[in-house]
Amino acid sequence: MAGNEEVSDPTAEDDIQGHLQDDVIKEALASGLDLREYSKKVEKELEEAESASIADYIAESSNIAALHNQISSCDGILARMEGLLTAFQTDLGSISSEILSLQQQSVEMNLRLKNRQAVRGELSQFVDDMVVTEQMINTILEAPVTDTQFYEQLHILNHKIVFLNEQSFRDAKSCADVKDVVEKLKIKAVAKIREYFLQKINQFKKPLTNYQVPQNAILKFKFYFQFLQSMNREVAKEIREEYTDTMSKIMFSYFKSYTGRLSKLQFEESASRDDLLGAEETTAKGFFFKPSLKNKTTVFSVGCRDDVLTSQLEAPIIVPHAQQKSETKYPFEMLFRSIQFALVDNACREYLFLSELFMVEGQNAQDLFNIVFGKTLQVLTKHTDTYVTDSYDSIAIFLCIHLVQRYQLLCHKRCVPGLDKYWETVNAILWPRLTQVLELNIQSVKDCDPLRMKPSDLRPHYITRRYAEFSAAIVGINETFPHEQMHKLLAYLQEEVEGLILRLASTFPGRKEQLLFLINNYDVIMSIILERTRDDTKESDAFREQLRARSEEFVEQILQAHFGYLISWIKEAEKKLEKGDVEGLKQEEKRVSQIITTFGTEWKVSLDRINGETLSSFPNLKLGTGILQQSLTTLLQYYHRFTRLMSVAPLSQVPAASQLINIHQLMVEVKRYKPSF
Repeated sequence: MAGNEEVSDPTAEDDIQGHLQDDVIKEALASGLDLREYSKKVEKELEEAESASIADYIAESSNIAALHNQISSCDGILARMEGLLTAFQTDLGSISSEILSLQQQSVEMNLRLKNRQAVRGELSQFVDDMVVTEQMINTILEAPVTDTQFYEQLHILNHKIVFLNEQSFRDAKSCADVKDVVEKLKIKAVAKIREYFLQKINQFKKPLTNYQVPQNAILKFKFYFQFLQSMNREVAKEIREEYTDTMSKIMFSYFKSYTGRLSKLQFEESASRDDLLGAEETTAKGFFFKPSLKNKTTVFSVGCRDDVLTSQLEAPIIVPHAQQKSETKYPFEMLFRSIQFALVDNACREYLFLSELFMVEGQNAQDLFNIVFGKTLQVLTKHTDTYVTDSYDSIAIFLCIHLVQRYQLLCHKRCVPGLDKYWETVNAILWPRLTQVLELNIQSVKDCDPLRMKPSDLRPHYITRRYAEFSAAIVGINETFPHEQMHKLLAYLQEEVEGLILRLASTFPGRKEQLLFLINNYDVIMSIILERTRDDTKESDAFREQLRARSEEFVEQILQAHFGYLISWIKEAEKKLEKGDVEGLKQEEKRVSQIITTFGTEWKVSLDRINGETLSSFPNLKLGTGILQQSLTTLLQYYHRFTRLMSVAPLSQVPAASQLINIHQLMVEVKRYKPSF
């Protein structure tokens, strides 16, 4: 660079640019004035302004001096105010510390108050629990045990005794002040309660006393025994033993007397070994002989005896003296029901009473219950065993088994398991005997001699009727609570009865008579079983199949007797047609002509004979008409097969074919024999 070149200063240039932006300079530059002249003019104006300002200050000097004095005075006032505020700030700091101190004192006082209140509450409760009031003393000593105030004060006394015992372990000195008084009150209360319980228990021993009344009275004060149990176990044990011993004697005496009096109401005649299914009938005891129900119950039929399982199950028990006046007699199961229902009613009430009063449950309750009812249950078990041992009335025994089952369920509904062992014992008596009696019945049927018991006519045999009634009775009873063991025994009995019916039928010389006998016997069994039980029992299914098979065979027999010539030819011709033996069919023209002629002249007479024979062969009109309709339907089927054979060459060319009876004419005639009921 050349040495005479000036160095440009960026800052100076910025200042110049800034001054050029001033409005006055812009105006001067815009008007084209000389800047030097303009600068001088400005300086002159500034000097004039300065001179004018000085003159103004001099003219206002007095006022400025006064303003100075006022400012100085204000500074003094503000200084004093500053001192006051500083002192106030100091005072406020002192007050804040005092407030914090007061707050701390308040918290401490509140805590002390709460502690004192807590101590006061505990101490007040302690004093209340410890103090024995005059009212308590007077009530325990003088008031009757049944008084409400005695009951309430005894609760309070019980609480105080428990409280004193707790405090004695903590060595509370105040216990010594009231211990003697409380102990004396306890002894007095125990003595009065003991006397009350013994007095109530003695009421049970009075003749004709309804012991439920004093029992209900005792339960109102069951807390008394709880008090005895906790305060004096010896007295509590005495009360418990006195009660159980008294009730044991009462129950034993009642049920022993009751079973003895009921036994006099039983039918004088009972089922014996001569009343088995296979026993022979004598002149004095035929099937149609009906013994008076006042003297004997039915042996093979149930009748209304199963009412003990339904409407009579929870009916009022039998009152012996009332029934003796009317000379009413009962089957064993009715007496058994009355005894067992009386037992259930008394035992359930007693079990619940023992559990509630003596505060026991589970095995302890069972043990107390056994003490009360042990001897009674032995008497009832022996009574049942005595009857069952010599009984041949299997329906009565089976009804008793179902009664046991229902009463056991009733006990469980009442939450009383106390009799479970007893029910097991009774079942252990009933089931073996029932099995034995049924096996004797089965054996009696098996041992029947068809020649000695040969039926005199084609009507149902008396053993069949016995079996039908007996089977219907057992199956009907067994429907509600089925027993598999009973199903097996009935199956064995059914098998033997079926065999006996076949053996008896074999005593008839002709097959037709045999079939009639079989059908009549199967029908009576079916009718009675279906009348008393459901339609789908095993017994009804088995005999229904037998009846169907024998009915079909009988229909063939009776049709063969009247239309054998037609049926035999149909079967032979169908075989030839099946083999395609046309020549063989041609050779049948003469025979066919004879068959058509014979059928045309005899078919109406034969229908009348079939109708007469069928209806007269069956005592049961419904059965007879049913088999008649089955016979006529089968005849129509045979005749339809016959007309179909006659439509096949070369039989269709037979001249006699024009004489064929129209099948519709045959159907119209058959409808005449249709039953009107």
